[in-house]
Amino acid sequence: MTVPLTDPATWHGPHVHGELPGPRSADLLERQQHRESNARTYPRRLPIALEQGSGPWVRDVDGNVFIDFLGGAGVLSLGHNHPELVRTVTEQVARLTHGLDFPTPAKDAFIEAQISMLPPAMRDRMKVHLCGPTGANAVDAAVKLCKTATGRGDIVSFQGGFHGSSHAAMALTGLVSQKQPVPNGMPGAHFFPYSYCARCPLELTPDSCATNCVALLERSLHDANGGVPAPAAVVMELVQGEGGVIPARRDFVTRVRELTRELGIPLVVDEVQTGCGRTGTWFAFEHYDIEPDVIIASKALSGIGTPVAMIFYDRRLDVWAPGAHTGTFRGNQLAFAAGAEAVRIVRDEGVLANVRARGAQIAHRLAGLRDNPWVREVRGLGLMWGVELAVPDNGAPATDLAIAVQQHALRNGLIVELGGRGDCVVRMLPPLNVTQDVADTACTILVDAIEKAAAPLVRTAGHEPAVRQRRGDGAS
Repeated sequence: MTVPLTDPATWHGPHVHGELPGPRSADLLERQQHRESNARTYPRRLPIALEQGSGPWVRDVDGNVFIDFLGGAGVLSLGHNHPELVRTVTEQVARLTHGLDFPTPAKDAFIEAQISMLPPAMRDRMKVHLCGPTGANAVDAAVKLCKTATGRGDIVSFQGGFHGSSHAAMALTGLVSQKQPVPNGMPGAHFFPYSYCARCPLELTPDSCATNCVALLERSLHDANGGVPAPAAVVMELVQGEGGVIPARRDFVTRVRELTRELGIPLVVDEVQTGCGRTGTWFAFEHYDIEPDVIIASKALSGIGTPVAMIFYDRRLDVWAPGAHTGTFRGNQLAFAAGAEAVRIVRDEGVLANVRARGAQIAHRLAGLRDNPWVREVRGLGLMWGVELAVPDNGAPATDLAIAVQQHALRNGLIVELGGRGDCVVRMLPPLNVTQDVADTACTILVDAIEKAAAPLVRTAGHEPAVRQRRGDGAS
């Protein structure tokens, strides 16, 4: 049913032969459609069946090779099958794979490594709790902890945020279509505007705005008639990922932290997608010079896709009774062993410096897209990038164009994701150790995809076609 595995060293860059899906992929996709839940998502727009991965590359069952800038939605921070992580996991399998919440050498080394990556001033005052295997489990844990510690029940979240698909995490997520079919969601969630300047919720522009989006939150929580009781927590992403790769403005974040500290409200920072080096610092909050009360982490903690989730929290919040929050798979020894090794690799190989350098390279390569009238904004931080596409005349999300760009990129050997309002943001999550050459090739494919997909629309609207961006030199 599948072609034999090959040596990734022989792949020699992305190559796609024939139509997608290929015959073997088509067969597996048909079987999937017949047997799996209708909730499946990625294969609907990326019609391939995966078989083999290596670093930034992935190969489907028909022998097509792609640059994978989806990376398990950010899980594979060091790419597919990093050899040192594979070796570490293989060795751990022979020792112990499951340990509930018993102490083990693998878990102790993992926790030590994770705490060591916090800013020095936070290391002694933060405790950790290992949750179920997903980020949503950690969101649930953070909410339960803050409610227990404060005795309060309401939670403040932000429009455009995405925190997961469990019942509680979904209640804090801005995506209405996900919540609408599920009655009786978790009560007490209050949504406030996020600093999304490209689509300002208050219809202001940066030159006329005093970060009014956070002013609304400040006034509401200070106002005895504001309608929002003192919440148990404020939950936010520093870069909204699924919401469209939107880095928060510094003033917005600083004022939220000052407000929550003033009112004694725990600030919970969701670093499920931004954590573990994705933005060029280990956690995104480090870019903003703040110290949250609770940090949620998951996705890239193991570096290789073995699932683990955790929260860090200030010791003063440690009021749980034994058994207050449990999970059968909170003792994944394979993830612990890989996660400790991943931290070592990040340090020894200067991975965070590479994130910053490749992020600057991508910014340089994509800068010319701003001249295209269908490109509303190019934005990112570290190796988390998005290109928002919108109708020039009215700013409506250009969903069909984004889908066409994704399909064009796939046919030319690049896997990217869509997100944001109306799925109009083309998103890239490269491995943190991606090389200059691979990043350059991916940017060439993406720029070409946007130009070719938008060209007929540009001509129809009476605009000149966008000038092709020259091949970047990788300068940071």
